[in-house]
Amino acid sequence: MVVSRIALAVEYDGEGFCGWQRQPHCHSVQAELENALSTIAQHPVTVNCAGRTDTGVHAAAQVVHFDAEVERPMRAWSFGTNSHLDRRVSVHWAKKMPDNFHARFAALDRSYRYTLLNRATRPGYQAGTLGWERAPLDAARMHEAAQLILGEHDFSSFRSSECQANHAIRLLKRLDIHREHDRVIIDVTANGFLHNMVRILTGCLLAIGRGDKPVLWMADLLQARDRTRAGATAPPHGLCFLQPSYPAEFGVPDFQSSRHDPWRP
Repeated sequence: MVVSRIALAVEYDGEGFCGWQRQPHCHSVQAELENALSTIAQHPVTVNCAGRTDTGVHAAAQVVHFDAEVERPMRAWSFGTNSHLDRRVSVHWAKKMPDNFHARFAALDRSYRYTLLNRATRPGYQAGTLGWERAPLDAARMHEAAQLILGEHDFSSFRSSECQANHAIRLLKRLDIHREHDRVIIDVTANGFLHNMVRILTGCLLAIGRGDKPVLWMADLLQARDRTRAGATAPPHGLCFLQPSYPAEFGVPDFQSSRHDPWRP
């Protein structure tokens, strides 16, 4: 018997996990979280997430929901759950939700950030959370190219061959690139993403930022709808799922307005 629907925001370091989704042959973030929640609930718990992340990809505020068969204070679902989690996973908050809330299907959009260290030498202590490009990058040029593909389009050129989505049409709402000292930041928001879409977009933008490809190449790729013509897929460790957004009626906290970049000191 379902007593209440609970939503959580979960932060995790994706290194060491085989992605979000529970799999029988490896350790996933979903399995780690479900095991901890099941301990608090004293019954098996299955969580639904806003967006699945791949191996090595991080999250700042992955939103999930589950149905509890017992009453617990919200502190038990957050602080109590954290006491049973791997140190690389942490619950930010827990909130009781109406029955019509769904972490995935109620989401209006999802936001990611890819952070590149742009200097001659590789990263050290932040190696697991940064991409790296030794060649100088023109962030303004990358941003100019990114604006050519905003809107609702078929993004087949930016999906992996393993993508299982029924179609490649997505609404790309934001793709901003800017430099902060020796880092180039790529911020992207869409109503949904294809498999490896952000990492492929990043690989293409890198080619433009290095000067290997012209700015208009980005628009050409979009029209081609051909993955084989696009750039390499950027490594996963520079990518962070920032958060999804929801209709105001659900009262889901906005992570970005209340905290700084999760990967910056």
